[in-house]
Amino acid sequence: MPVASLNKLAVPLPGGGQSATNQGMLMPKLKYRFRVTLQNFGVSTPRTEITKQVMTCTRPEVSFESMTLDVYNSKIKYAGRPSWADLTLVVRDDVSNAVAKLVGEQVQKQFDFFEQASAASGIDYKFTALIETLDGGNGAFEPTVLESWECYGCYLQKVTYQGGDYKSSDPMDISMTITFDNAVQFGQTGANNITGSSVQRATFNSANAQATGGGSIV
Repeated sequence: MPVASLNKLAVPLPGGGQSATNQGMLMPKLKYRFRVTLQNFGVSTPRTEITKQVMTCTRPEVSFESMTLDVYNSKIKYAGRPSWADLTLVVRDDVSNAVAKLVGEQVQKQFDFFEQASAASGIDYKFTALIETLDGGNGAFEPTVLESWECYGCYLQKVTYQGGDYKSSDPMDISMTITFDNAVQFGQTGANNITGSSVQRATFNSANAQATGGGSIV
């Protein structure tokens, strides 16, 4: 197939727009090209064994409260405060117990089950989760980070140690539900080129004042 025909392997676009009518498809990010790093997780170092034993990891999910103003003959909706859904991280449980030890240390930081004592404050046990999407590079070819999520204020909300099964040859795993306070998305090499520019805040103007009696429109 001639290379020139590759730009036709996409949905045709209407003319006069922001893009050419015929253009090639952009390469998608692939699910298996990723890396997870947990910073300040557990006590022991290095913590890289967690990174090497990762099986699956979800990416952040954000939702906004739906707020409603009841007005004459209708309703007006606006976005409320955002909230982040929990992450799910599944790792293999290795025979040297390196992963199980780190997970156990993190759980112990959150609550001492032997002494029945809890941490004095959240900063004593919270960690940072870094989820990176890579381009597939390895060895002599250093991988490029295509996208990264930094999740702040993380702690383990739930830990599930998978049990045995005589019918299966699959590796045992440890599933962690991670709750966090906030997340920021970055582009290549940490550039803030995905989230875009800062939020523009509306200010009082005469047009709004005439239309609403002062202030800005919902």
